[in-house]
Amino acid sequence: MPLSHYTGLTGLSDDLPVKAGLLLVNLGTPEAPTARALRPYLAEFLGDPRVIEYPRWLWRLILHGVILRIRPPRSAHAYQRIWTAQGSPLRVGSEALAAALQETLSRRLPGPVKVALAMRYGQPSVAAQIERLLRDGVRRLLVLPLYPQYSATSTGSVLDAVADSFKTLRWPPELRVVNDYHDDPGHIDALARNIEDWWRVHGRGDRLLLSFHGIPERYTKAGDPYFLQCQKTARLLRERLGLDPAQLVVSFQSRVGREPWLQPYTDATVRELAAQGVKRLDVACPGFAVDCLETLEEIAMQNRDFFVEAGGQELRYIPALNDSQAQVDSLAELALRHMQGWPERGA
Repeated sequence: MPLSHYTGLTGLSDDLPVKAGLLLVNLGTPEAPTARALRPYLAEFLGDPRVIEYPRWLWRLILHGVILRIRPPRSAHAYQRIWTAQGSPLRVGSEALAAALQETLSRRLPGPVKVALAMRYGQPSVAAQIERLLRDGVRRLLVLPLYPQYSATSTGSVLDAVADSFKTLRWPPELRVVNDYHDDPGHIDALARNIEDWWRVHGRGDRLLLSFHGIPERYTKAGDPYFLQCQKTARLLRERLGLDPAQLVVSFQSRVGREPWLQPYTDATVRELAAQGVKRLDVACPGFAVDCLETLEEIAMQNRDFFVEAGGQELRYIPALNDSQAQVDSLAELALRHMQGWPERGA
């Protein structure tokens, strides 16, 4: 039996250059679009107390007794609609973003830098990627959750995973964290340019809808800043695009359960806009750094159908920033600001 619960590295040398590390963290994805692959993924995701704030004993009964029996086949069908030959769009897009950031930061930082991608749920895990970075010589680590707006359900959960990983390390690295970047000027400009570029090719619709992921209202009342940060992102983006308040609408998607979530709801909003006579509706999702199930299936497919059934002609989804040069540049600038002074010794 080992005498210690702590993981350490051997063969260390004081002569090695200090490497900086950037750990990108996204939500996660199942390994395959099947009910069998969805069950462990959903169990990990929905079992996170940051995500579902119910009494643990009660939620475990609901989760394992009801939800994990019903939801995996439904979710698998949704994933099958967007799955590609390369795999999960979220994983493929996140990996491409990480690779582009690696190339950009390697050119711009004065010393060695290593970029890694982790998933909060599923693989590769936060703990595994931190260990990999340490084995690559990283002693200064910046964690960048790919959630522009902070919520305890997203960024807060990433910080929990990082803390749990650090608890097991004999010699944790120096740590910095990007808490949020909802009002970062470079990020707002990247969002605006992405929309403007799309409009130049496809023309502009009658209205622009910004759909953010929702959280229960009670989380906001308990002090979660997510709603306020979403509203600020929307205001700054509207101002940057030069739109009147009536031309841009904000809504919240992906609610589950019966309790009130942040409103107005996206599905109700697209139906209401269609009933008001809006024929062409453009939808962007500024809370998602990379396209995923919630954008490609829920918005571009489900809500498109809701809009047309309610009398609209066309709902047009504007893709996320993904690995576009605009996003790579804005996140690189964000990382460089947080990495000021890294690395110095051995550069």
